[in-house]
Amino acid sequence: MNKSNKIKIIFLILMTSVGCSRRNLTYFSDLDSQKGATFEIANKSEPRIQADDLLSITVTSLNPESNMLFNAGVIIPSEGNNTTISAPINENYLVDKDGYINYPVIGQIKLEGYTKQGAVQRMSELLDAYVKDPIINIRFMNFKVTVIGEVQQPNSFVIPTEKITVLEALGLAGDMTAYGKRENVLIIREKDGIRTANRLNLNNKEVLSSEFYYLQQNDIIYVEPYKTKAIQADNNPRTFALISSGLTLAVILILNFRDMFTN
Repeated sequence: MNKSNKIKIIFLILMTSVGCSRRNLTYFSDLDSQKGATFEIANKSEPRIQADDLLSITVTSLNPESNMLFNAGVIIPSEGNNTTISAPINENYLVDKDGYINYPVIGQIKLEGYTKQGAVQRMSELLDAYVKDPIINIRFMNFKVTVIGEVQQPNSFVIPTEKITVLEALGLAGDMTAYGKRENVLIIREKDGIRTANRLNLNNKEVLSSEFYYLQQNDIIYVEPYKTKAIQADNNPRTFALISSGLTLAVILILNFRDMFTN
């Protein structure tokens, strides 16, 4: 075999090895395949109300007029001391930048920082002077997470149950592609005016105990691509030319060193 053919063969081998680096595509690959594992759920935390959250608040009691009044209904006095009650308006309450909502009759109520249960307790205290034994229900109307990067269907997803894990979010996005870095998933979170970024290794079972395993409202999940995907996505011919030139030079140097030692 002449020297030119040797260069071509070695060049092809090097090109193949660049695109065939071994990657671990298995989630929690360190779990025992026979025994599995048991974890105490200690990392689940209730979402807390934040600025810009959109809340649905409904009040139910034995008094129909109070129900309409505190559910954005309108009470219209009529002749003969009769009262006409209009249908409630489907209105949600936006938490402003200072953490307050503007609620009928009561006015400004600060709910930022409360869990839903804490907010219900706070509302009950304030409504006690107006409604007897009210039943209050609060829901997040814009509890959403965003999944971007190397997934099949990047998007923002509204979560009606207000409970979701990072695995469930990836499932909504169609799972990662083969080019997604499972060992380096980025979670971006805003809480109490602070933005944090944390990386999860989904090859490692310890992520099941991470505080970022359960997502909070407005979390962003970014799946980083492997370098091979970045190279493939680069349409600049100069990039391929430089790679080819570098590999060719490496082959020539290898052959020259081999000839020096064999002659």
